[in-house]
Amino acid sequence: MKIAILDLCVWLPEFQSDQAKFGDVIATWARRGLPDAELSVIYVQEGEVLPDPAMYDGYIISGSDKGVYDDAPWMAPLRNFLLAAKDAGQPLFGICFGHQMMAEVFGGKAEKVGAPEVGVRAFELNGIEQKGHVWHQDQVTEVPPGAKVIGSASYCPVAALSYDFPAMSVQFHPEYPADYVSTFLRRSRGEILSDTMTDGAVTQLDASDVEADLFAAELGAFFNAQV
Repeated sequence: MKIAILDLCVWLPEFQSDQAKFGDVIATWARRGLPDAELSVIYVQEGEVLPDPAMYDGYIISGSDKGVYDDAPWMAPLRNFLLAAKDAGQPLFGICFGHQMMAEVFGGKAEKVGAPEVGVRAFELNGIEQKGHVWHQDQVTEVPPGAKVIGSASYCPVAALSYDFPAMSVQFHPEYPADYVSTFLRRSRGEILSDTMTDGAVTQLDASDVEADLFAAELGAFFNAQV
């Protein structure tokens, strides 16, 4: 099975010179659920071209520093890619921005909601309460036709979606190790988020007991069921 990870998040060397890029972090996590898959990272934010959907057996769409309402050069091609992948029956799995963009493209809506949510948060997934790492301010506010909410929380009613075609997405970041995010936050304190918000999130992340394989089994089951 060949899975491509579309990395849509800018990597900031001034804060992350010794850290893996986001697509590679996703690949490390995804291997826990897909140990036999061939995983490739396409750095879309850095200018790499989106593939023809038929080139891979499925796609993971990453988070991003952008919102669905922005106009980055790669966003219109990404929308077209998602529609083409759906038409081709190619499985899609979205994370954070990927979750939001999939909802927008497939008939729902995502927008900025309240203050940023950063750190460790609880949510209910398929009827079971779990904890995950989060970093978002935008959320899905209208569920696309044919999609089902499978994860929710008081702060985020649409925390995960399953579609009536081969697609699934989550608002939280199952791929983020706590120390990866807390290191970035410490180094960027006061530049990305306020000092107060940064310190609160770092405190939560330092005490995090979120499992490294959070949702990895579900990811594996999703792709294995489609291919």
